[in-house]
Amino acid sequence: MCKNCKGKPYYISTAIAYTSRKPHIGNSYEIVLTDAIARYKRMLGYDVFFQTGTDEHGQKIEMYAQSEGCTPKEYVDRIAAEIRSICDVLNTSYDYFIRTTDEPHEKIIQKIFKKLYEQDDIYKGSYEGLYCTPCESFWTESQLVDGKCPDCGREVKMTKEEAYFLRLSKYQKQLEEYIDSHPDFIYPESRKKEMLNNFIKPGLQDLCVSRTSFKWGVPVDFDPDHVVYVWIDALSNYITSLGYNPDGSGENYKKYWPADVHIIGKDIVRFHTIYWPIMLMALGEPLPKQVYGHPWLLFGEDKMSKSRGNVIYADDLVKLFGVDAVRYYLLSEMPFANDGSITYETLIERFNSDLANTLGNLVNRTIAMNNKYFVGVVQEPTAKDALDDELTQFCYDTVKKVDDCINSFHMSDAVEAVMNLAKRCNKYIDETTPWTLAKNEEDKARLGTVLYNLLEAIRFIAILIEPFMPDTHKAILEQMNCDISDYDSLTSFGAVKAGTQLGTATPLFVRIDPKKFYEELEAMQKESAKDEKSIEEVEEAEEKVEQIVIDDFAKVDIRVGKVLACENVKRSKKLLKFNIADGKGERTIVSGIAQFYKPEELVGKKVLFVSNLKPVKLCGVESCGMILSAVDGDKLQVVTIDGVAEGSKIS
Repeated sequence: MCKNCKGKPYYISTAIAYTSRKPHIGNSYEIVLTDAIARYKRMLGYDVFFQTGTDEHGQKIEMYAQSEGCTPKEYVDRIAAEIRSICDVLNTSYDYFIRTTDEPHEKIIQKIFKKLYEQDDIYKGSYEGLYCTPCESFWTESQLVDGKCPDCGREVKMTKEEAYFLRLSKYQKQLEEYIDSHPDFIYPESRKKEMLNNFIKPGLQDLCVSRTSFKWGVPVDFDPDHVVYVWIDALSNYITSLGYNPDGSGENYKKYWPADVHIIGKDIVRFHTIYWPIMLMALGEPLPKQVYGHPWLLFGEDKMSKSRGNVIYADDLVKLFGVDAVRYYLLSEMPFANDGSITYETLIERFNSDLANTLGNLVNRTIAMNNKYFVGVVQEPTAKDALDDELTQFCYDTVKKVDDCINSFHMSDAVEAVMNLAKRCNKYIDETTPWTLAKNEEDKARLGTVLYNLLEAIRFIAILIEPFMPDTHKAILEQMNCDISDYDSLTSFGAVKAGTQLGTATPLFVRIDPKKFYEELEAMQKESAKDEKSIEEVEEAEEKVEQIVIDDFAKVDIRVGKVLACENVKRSKKLLKFNIADGKGERTIVSGIAQFYKPEELVGKKVLFVSNLKPVKLCGVESCGMILSAVDGDKLQVVTIDGVAEGSKIS
């Protein structure tokens, strides 16, 4: 039990989600993990500040928005709403949801950048190196894997531009000393060794912290050709949300900073344990107490990806299994340091075995037996036995086990400990055989004691399970008609009040029939299937330029078409809708060129278009083809042709 935590500030955060696309269940694991820790700390009495949010700037966002024919702000508004909705669907109890497009955040980012520049921790130079657009990262030749980005495996481009740099090298020794003197700063140990041996000790290179090749970012107010690059912008969210200000910070910052722990994915440990600490050192601010880099949740043995067709979304799973079952699976299936796995088969198996059989059946039959043998009235535990002491001790041991596991981020072990208590209760039922005791009047006192002990043990389970399954926690206590649910009550066994009238025994989890489940899943997938081009397809089309052979080119059917009509697409500032005569009839093509042409300028022109492109929907309009254009820097010109009949094929 925590004796000195009442009212003590506790700040916990997730990494902020990048607004490139709707998060899949692998992304959602982090918010559920962090929520479980936050809920547990609140149970102990801490004054918890739990933050999550969205990272919304960068070249990739600009590219995605252009592909959809909308502004970057319109694009991130939509994706940020989806991300927040997923957090809410999963019943997470965040206290603050920050967006890096929030005006207060952007203003403080400008101040941070200027402060670091004025004290010469940021300097102006130029960068020439290998750049990965999806990861927004620069790499050296030696860091590439098979000539590609070591993080995402995509192609990199040689890029050169003027930029500002953060002097990482200046703080390398100070960072090494800090990590050595704070052994739990990077957790688990394997992540710390990776950072020290692979990145810090070989020597830190100064970090590019501004860009000029795109505009969707926080402007550098004293050099408007530059926007602040992702690291300073995104990482600073952990303090801007608290009211940090280089000119004088607010009370929340003084109260909650330094953070107790940043919960992040293992793929971004480098940014949070090298870039972020050095930024704070340069600002003269304390470092977070701990950074925990959790493993990934894989689909089977593969990382989730739209291109692989193995993406599962949290809201879809909640519809199929219920929110607490999804939370339970995420927390119980993810090991401490190794990657976890999710498949529909294992979801169904764990649902039926753990939730329906072990936990649900325990609660249901305990309450049902009390209703049957004692008309639902809780009896005094007057006929005790040595078996009761074993069950009581198991309850106390479980409380300690859960506390130890959560404090060391062994969340799956914590969940398992609670489920083991439920299994011990089921064993206790087999040992005491209440149905046999009910046959003899002289055993009624013992029967009442057995059922009391089960109800009290179930109360322990209900309280301990609250951080993982908050709705189930409430449902159990409601069926028991029990209002003693504070964590401190777990210091003694026997809080259930004799004479309490229990509620109706209602199944917490109904077993899933696999055959019916897959029928429902198939129907859901058909209902939600759309012909819209995925973000990943757009990304790959934009970034991958590969050599092809003549057979590949022959697959592209380029035709001549005449523009019969052209108009702006509603709800979009960039899209034009064309009616094209293609030699056989008419077709509609949508093109993102509204910033270069007025609709009437192209009417009557003969243009080239790809006629066999798979139809896609853009802002609700189906586009059957792609008009060819030539791009020269910031200029774009539609390719036109004269003296050729509509429908003629280009070869």
